[in-house]
Amino acid sequence: MKVATVVGARPQFIKAAVVSHVLRQKHQEILIHTGQHHDYNMSDRFFEQLNIPRPDYNLGISGGTHAQMTGQMMIALEDVLQKENPDWLLVYGDTNSTLAAALAAAKLHIKICHVEAGCRTHCKTNPEEINRVCTDHVSSLLLASTQSSIEELNQEGLGEIGFLVGDTMYDAFIQYSGQLLADQIRLELLNGQIENLPKEYFYLTCHREENTGNDEPLLQIFKAMNALDLPTVYPVHPRNRQRAVRLQEQFHFHNLILTQPVGYLESTCMVKHANKVVTDSGGLQKEAFFAGKKCVTILNFVCCPETMVGNRNVLCAPKAEQIISELKKPQKVDSDCQPFGNGHAAVHIVKALEEYS
Repeated sequence: MKVATVVGARPQFIKAAVVSHVLRQKHQEILIHTGQHHDYNMSDRFFEQLNIPRPDYNLGISGGTHAQMTGQMMIALEDVLQKENPDWLLVYGDTNSTLAAALAAAKLHIKICHVEAGCRTHCKTNPEEINRVCTDHVSSLLLASTQSSIEELNQEGLGEIGFLVGDTMYDAFIQYSGQLLADQIRLELLNGQIENLPKEYFYLTCHREENTGNDEPLLQIFKAMNALDLPTVYPVHPRNRQRAVRLQEQFHFHNLILTQPVGYLESTCMVKHANKVVTDSGGLQKEAFFAGKKCVTILNFVCCPETMVGNRNVLCAPKAEQIISELKKPQKVDSDCQPFGNGHAAVHIVKALEEYS
């Protein structure tokens, strides 16, 4: 069996890592990197840390509008898929890379397997929602991470090709989260200085356009984190670095530690050892849940309903007082609550590809 896997953004590198290690034991995989995340900290570092095979193709496509990026990717991916003629196209999640690959493959009559199928926010203004819905509806095999995703597929008439396999991010968290110790982490600050990870801290990630596209939401988030009784470590996404630095300097947020983006091993270790987590990342919400850490999510829609139990993950507007209030609410952790599978999603994914070839 020959499988073409398309990745483009760092969460997809993590998911592909665990699946590729199982897939390549018996089958041929062609790994295609669109280039959507292209700098060292956002791309190459992940391939190195997770021991992912180097991409067979790196298309080098990033930047531009959603339509420009998706269109350029479709053109380049069509050429690669025609050349390789795989039995399956394997895609993950909901990025522009995912949709571009699915559309290109569908036009070439190549079977498409979508991992993380059925995830829905029901927010049509969210670009990722458009990507995931369209990808599901042109796919041949839909592999869901959770039971709620299966229910979404059933409601859309896709249940016959939908199967529950568990979450590859849980596989990865189990495999990789213990590989670094907290005292091994060195934070590279934006000014080039190197610092050790604080003994106690809050962990912040914030990159979505609605939270970083203008000053006010990010300023509110910074005000909340700066007012807490522990420092906050914030690895800054490259696209909002200038704004983050300016706001910190303008308002003298001395309790914020702004750093370069960190690798996956560093990030999972930081989640495990953080006091609490504040994020707008779908993946980090789940990692906080895996680690048993209280999480406040700065979004106006639910990404991971399974994490919204026992006050473990709560939605919050980018308002300083509200963020502080939600962080103070205690969580209740039920160790029997395991909605993301048994840590063997990669094995189930490869078996599904074999059975439906």
